[in-house]
Amino acid sequence: MNEISKKIKYARLVEKSLIPTCRIMGVNIAAINMDWLLEFTNKNVNNLSGDYMCVANVHTTVVAFEDKDYCAVQNGGIMAIPDGGPLSTIGRRRGHKQMERITGPSYMDEVFKISPNKGYRHYFYGSTEETLENLSNKLVEKYPCIKIAGMYSPPFRTLTNVEDEDIIMRINEAEANFVWVGLGAPKQEKWMAAHQGLIKGFMVGVGAGFDYYAGNIERAPEWMQKMNLEWVYRLLQDPKRLFNRYLHTNTKFMWEAMFRGR
Repeated sequence: MNEISKKIKYARLVEKSLIPTCRIMGVNIAAINMDWLLEFTNKNVNNLSGDYMCVANVHTTVVAFEDKDYCAVQNGGIMAIPDGGPLSTIGRRRGHKQMERITGPSYMDEVFKISPNKGYRHYFYGSTEETLENLSNKLVEKYPCIKIAGMYSPPFRTLTNVEDEDIIMRINEAEANFVWVGLGAPKQEKWMAAHQGLIKGFMVGVGAGFDYYAGNIERAPEWMQKMNLEWVYRLLQDPKRLFNRYLHTNTKFMWEAMFRGR
């Protein structure tokens, strides 16, 4: 067992046992809030190297409910945080009074804020070269002292074994504390699970987080976020891609989680 594997085993036995969860449609959603997560992150970031965290929403939860292998991926990391407002709402209804929505971009922002003082290094894996360049420029502008250890835009196809070994080596040589993965769900979660124990750094799948920071898309107004309506804002921005997804997943989530209590 290599050193990264030992750290993952330690994280599973100790850190994971300390995380309160609410099981929703088979996925163990962390019943936490942002303050709890940041404290946990800062305390355990070194031990979390090689492990991953999912940013769960209605879409990923329904996909996991329908696909047992993907459900195992969602439950296989250190935790799955409640990015979707309906997840935290159900959690509170089920007795987890401190459970709050934690979006991927919001978590990124909080980590970026403290990174200069903590000395955290960041690697960004995913999206396009143009988006990564814009993201880098925006981050340096907003956080002048942030340490970007590296970036890589993978090809839009399955990597060969040689290519995969090369990217693992690149990331590990960068010695990043955080490896932000922006491949979109469910691809990013599957990638993190496949590289658990191989990548040095705490992997976090943030979906559209890269696009938000690069300025490709705008986040919903704060009042919409607080009312769990950010999905409506995203739908208006990209109706062709999201309409059928939301129609299926939102309807099924309401039936299975809200009415049937799964």
